[in-house]
Amino acid sequence: MQYKRKNSNPQKDLLLKVIGEIIHEKRNAQGKGILLFSYEYDISNSSIALLEKGKRDVQITTLWKLANALGMTFSEFVTEVERRLPDNFKLIED
Repeated sequence: MQYKRKNSNPQKDLLLKVIGEIIHEKRNAQGKGILLFSYEYDISNSSIALLEKGKRDVQITTLWKLANALGMTFSEFVTEVERRLPDNFKLIED
């Protein structure tokens, strides 16, 4: 028996989109372009660009660093993500 992985996960896509929107909005609110922001916080500009587009899954350590760079605690960032997601949002099906 061979395990086959699903190619598309709409819940994951939505989560990554919301995370990207928050990063983009908060970075722009600071008046910083991707290059300056990436240089100041030692995060590659390509990673930031892909995250903002919702095209890259972020590591927890990078997300923590980004939250702090955006002037937020990690828990504040996660709370903002949860606020923007639909009620009862889950990444896995019951």
